[in-house]
Amino acid sequence: MGSDWHAISAVMPIAVILVLMILRGWPASQAALVGLAIALPLAIFVFGFGVGEEGIAMRFTGVVLEAGTTTATILWIIFPALCIFELLRRHDAFDTIKQALGRITDDPRLLALLVAWFFALFLEGAAGFGTPVALAAPLLVSLGFPPVRAVTIVLIGHATGVSFGAIGTPVFAQVSITNLPPLVLAAQTALLHVVLCIVLVGAVYWLAVPGGRRNGALRARVWPLPAAVLCFIVPFYGLAAFVGPELPTLLGALIGGVLFSGLLALVRLSHPIAEKATVVVEGHGWLELSRSLLPYGILILLILFTRLVEPVRVLAGSVVWSWHLGDQFSGQVLPLSHPGTLLFLSFVVGGIVLGERGNGLVRCASLALRRLMSVVLALLGMLALARLMVHAGMVDALAMLVAEAAGPSWPVFAPMIGVLGTFVTGSATASNILFTDFQAETAGILGLPLLMMVAAQCFGAAIGNMVCPHNVIAGAATVGLEGKEGDVLRRTTLVGVVYGLAGGGLVWLLVAGL
Repeated sequence: MGSDWHAISAVMPIAVILVLMILRGWPASQAALVGLAIALPLAIFVFGFGVGEEGIAMRFTGVVLEAGTTTATILWIIFPALCIFELLRRHDAFDTIKQALGRITDDPRLLALLVAWFFALFLEGAAGFGTPVALAAPLLVSLGFPPVRAVTIVLIGHATGVSFGAIGTPVFAQVSITNLPPLVLAAQTALLHVVLCIVLVGAVYWLAVPGGRRNGALRARVWPLPAAVLCFIVPFYGLAAFVGPELPTLLGALIGGVLFSGLLALVRLSHPIAEKATVVVEGHGWLELSRSLLPYGILILLILFTRLVEPVRVLAGSVVWSWHLGDQFSGQVLPLSHPGTLLFLSFVVGGIVLGERGNGLVRCASLALRRLMSVVLALLGMLALARLMVHAGMVDALAMLVAEAAGPSWPVFAPMIGVLGTFVTGSATASNILFTDFQAETAGILGLPLLMMVAAQCFGAAIGNMVCPHNVIAGAATVGLEGKEGDVLRRTTLVGVVYGLAGGGLVWLLVAGL
């Protein structure tokens, strides 16, 4: 009976968060605080949190400090990423990108691949946190797509890159929890997407044109589908396996988009889908497009320089800020090699090159900071809950419950935990924060490989982005679809379930083969 009560008590905080967010529509910040308020007395009176010499006050202080450290490291990525976004919006960069796309093709399926696959993935890698849907869906509407279809295919198309969104934030959150090597975890997570992302690209390609317009000519033109997949996944996996979590989505989408655009220009498809294939070749056009992508170009160079040049990599990693409290609580930050530092340098240098003075940069930063405030409490609350549950032994109790129920078949269901976390919290990063410890403990109890199960969590958290109500509502709002979010969610849910189950099957096969 004691173990049953422990398991029930461990489930309660997460169950309350699910109910408040799914059934009551509460924001993640408020739901996390309620979950924390419930978890603390359970941790003290049921799990004995605070028993011993350290006492409750010291141990709770340790939990808050760990949560605060991780929150700060994540916010230092989000803030400069949003600064760059505001800088580019100030310089009408996204209008320039839209004009460039219009010169490449007018085939709706190819436009869907360019915008909902490559462009949305690029935005996900650069900024994340809802930016792809907010920018790519209105762009598709301006190119002639109906609003429901525009939001749907962007939500589906950008999901592959969410695992490495905002310069690798979801992976770095897991690294801070598990201490797994970032390069190894990035490669394993990328592998799952590489094998299965044809499902998402196929859905984007198929949904781009209404059924009644899929005539014989359209059905016969299948080469763009595998071409779009290969143009992205080759650099995507190479960057994940040999560089790290920061660039797979951002640079993979940029390289892939350029390659795919070049293929379209070479093929020059003919009537009835009038293919203009006149990629921006004029010097002025290339110059404007290059200016629009300048801060990201600087960022790519900085990341490659600090990761691949050995003396620079060693120097960047030599500065460590760390703290310890007792024997159980600690935290550390590498400020020089942190992605947020490189992002901020890219923002400042890019802004100066674009002609911004101090006031312009401060204006962009203030707008970014305003958007950031709504994220702070949600991150801190979720992280505090996660660290409390770990140190109190509540995650151990949850893992034991799942291990007994699922047994060896757990790998099949592991990605769906990630999906659930993102569905509830609205963020793949928050999902990883909430459930990575749980996946790790379950793996330990069942004797499963830790790396594989943590990668399954990150994979599932990315899928959750396409069915997350927060993203659906935000995307619908950008194209004037308030009240019709259900139409979008019905379409994305089917694709998300298929992709999630396929991911679980792949994880099971890989675990069985180890």
